[in-house]
Amino acid sequence: MNPIETPQTYQEYVNQKSPNSPILKNCFNAFWVGGLICSIGQIIFEFCQYQGLDQTSASTVVSIVLIGITAILTGINIFNRIGKFAGAGTFVPITGFANSIVSPAIEYKSEGYVMGVGAKMFTVAGPVLVFGISASVLIGMITCLLI
Repeated sequence: MNPIETPQTYQEYVNQKSPNSPILKNCFNAFWVGGLICSIGQIIFEFCQYQGLDQTSASTVVSIVLIGITAILTGINIFNRIGKFAGAGTFVPITGFANSIVSPAIEYKSEGYVMGVGAKMFTVAGPVLVFGISASVLIGMITCLLI
């Protein structure tokens, strides 16, 4: 006889087996780690402007540096630990994008550079890019029609 006979008994079974998630703690960790990442980006930005770069160039440098740091930390398995601790706090800034590219590349490296790294690199970020670019094109077309 199946112990899970109705949706209600199944839900009770799931509630018993599922661990409770400390939501406030997770939100706090995501907030301060995401804020720290953004603060590091702001420090890099201010340093670049202090060195004489204009706003566009400084923004580009910040993106490149944050992506590079994330790629290195992902490669040595530190960023994944930070991600487990901070959750969405690490994935909202540009660092999440870098991690979503580097992680599959590392995972499928054993399958070769073409069929492994090249083919699997965008498995996570690919849909984000497709829908992000599609949405921006659609919004741009609507804006052109309305203006």
